[in-house]
Amino acid sequence: METVIMHPKNKEQLSALKAVAKALKVDFETEKSPYNPAFVARIKESYEQAKRGDVVAIEDPKNIWPSIL
Repeated sequence: METVIMHPKNKEQLSALKAVAKALKVDFETEKSPYNPAFVARIKESYEQAKRGDVVAIEDPKNIWPSIL
């Protein structure tokens, strides 16, 4: 058989998916993320900033403070 991994976007979707699985008598398991959701959101925002080029370049790695201040 195949394994299907779903990523619900909110609690309502999660509840609906669990209800469907139970109704169809499909075994499932849940796994909580070890990361704080606020931390994950900040990391994702940082990736988006990097994609947009909204970054600070460090010109001299031995003297970083003038580059970032």
